Amino acid sequence: MAEIQKSGECTDKKMGRIGYRPYWVLSFSVLVRAVHQVGAALFLASFLLDEVVHLPTLYLGIVFASGVVLFFTEWMRHRQICRELSGMSTLIKLILLGAAYHGFFPASATVLSAFVLASISAHAPKQLRHRLLY
Repeated sequence: MAEIQKSGECTDKKMGRIGYRPYWVLSFSVLVRAVHQVGAALFLASFLLDEVVHLPTLYLGIVFASGVVLFFTEWMRHRQICRELSGMSTLIKLILLGAAYHGFFPASATVLSAFVLASISAHAPKQLRHRLLY
């Protein structure tokens, strides 16, 4: 039977394995996340606003590099991230962005969908975000 903790959380859900991440890595990831969000906002604006015709390659590089760094810092803490909801949503987001870029789906709607998915998965409760899917 499921055990209920004092906080009201159900503990029978299988969560991903937790690893050690130094505090300085956490602090660094907060700064990288801020850079990533600014770059991602510009990336989204380039698809949604007519005034922004083409995003400079430098911004694309910053968004990609900061995304890789963020994924790695999250992996340091959540060692089974590719089996968790957060990792799967990242994979789906990358597939959607690639499909939009290569013209398989309508660009504006697909990129916006990827950003909505990223926002929902990033702000979901920890017990849901890091639950093992398989």
